Amino acid sequence: MAYWLAKTEPDTFSYADLERLGKDRWNGVRNFVALRHMRQMQPGDMVFIYHTGKEKAIVGIAEVVSLPYPDPESDDSRFIVVEFIPKRWLTRPVTLKEIKTSQAFADWELVTQSRLSVMPVSVDNWQKILVLADN
Repeated sequence: MAYWLAKTEPDTFSYADLERLGKDRWNGVRNFVALRHMRQMQPGDMVFIYHTGKEKAIVGIAEVVSLPYPDPESDDSRFIVVEFIPKRWLTRPVTLKEIKTSQAFADWELVTQSRLSVMPVSVDNWQKILVLADN
């Protein structure tokens, strides 16, 4: 199992939307580094859902339930999607500010490449975020 972080603008699509739908495609990713990460996703992988915009916080956990496949809404075969199901809200959101102020996360792409919308999360960082969220 691998761990990931996927960013979304909550005004467009939030963790609550994923929860309401029960399952949905993670689409709209156009950055080729983020797409490379998505191509590595496998069913059973876990994903932190990060709200961008005003929140700037990890708010929930989802599970990958499909292999990556071509985005049915795009004519460009380079663009892919994966399907997620919601698992649970974090007990409390973990903010980007908290993450940036901790040296433990200094090398994480969330801090070093802030515009990247999908990125891997090390097992160590996954556990540290869960501790911060009190999960």
